[in-house]
Order: sequence, then C-alpha cells, then structure tokens
Amino acid sequence: MPIQPFHNRMLVVLAASLITCPVLTSAAGGSHPVKMSQAQIAGAIFEDYDPVVLTRNGNTTHDVEVFLSSDRQFDAGMYRSGKVRFDITEPYGVNEYMHFLEGGVTLTSSDGTVTEIQAGDSVVIPADWTGVWDTEGYTKIYVIYSPDGPIEE
Repeated sequence: MPIQPFHNRMLVVLAASLITCPVLTSAAGGSHPVKMSQAQIAGAIFEDYDPVVLTRNGNTTHDVEVFLSSDRQFDAGMYRSGKVRFDITEPYGVNEYMHFLEGGVTLTSSDGTVTEIQAGDSVVIPADWTGVWDTEGYTKIYVIYSPDGPIEE
C-alpha cells in the first residue's frame, strides 16, 4: 500500500530529526548532532566522507554512514546504487526508512503488490518484508533500525 502524502511528510520530518538529534556515536566521532548539509545531500557527501564502495555483478554502490549507535542497532546515511535487481526471499532483516533523492525503485512484495518509488518519495520497508527490489539506479537518504541486534557490516 503506498504511503499517504501526510504520512510521507511526517516520515521526512522524523528522518530529518533523527539524523540531526544528539547521538551516542557518529562517523564524525564524538557525541553530538550529525548534520548533512544541502550541498552534501546534493552529492558532495560522497566526496566529503570516505564512502564504502562495493562492486558486485557489475553494480557499484557508494555508502556513507554518518551515524551508527553504540549498540549498532540504529544507522543513518546516504547511499547510491546503479542498476540492480534483487529477489529477497528471506526477510529484509531491518526496518528501513528511505527518502529517494534521485532515481527510484520498484518494490514487488511477495504477495504481488507493486510499490513504485521515485525521486522525492519516501518509503519504509519493514524487517519482515520479502519481494523483488528492481532499479535503474538511485541515491537515497536512509535510516535503519535493527530490532534483532547489531547491524551487520
């Protein structure tokens, strides 16, 4: 079911407040709010930080983690990916809020429900979600909560 516009705005506000709230640990070090500037959100973050860059099956991703809680259950940052399709047969494993800045993704749930996400849209994927993730490429801001323990690297 698509997120309703009011809930979409509320999730953007929630994610923004989570990214700038006082933190236990941050990629920048110390216990202080972590800000992502407009310039960083426009793409400079991938130069300002040392992103984790992975290439698998011809797809290169860039991941900049700006926050990771000391218990490793809460994570936030920006992520960029090229064209990729994943068949997610095991539960997603984490609750993830995503706000898409560029590109988009088609999420086809195991029951056949299709959710189209485009630049400017936000989506929340619950930890128990399974289905197909299909994209031509995107850049997103993400906020992840792992209810079952530390987030894996």
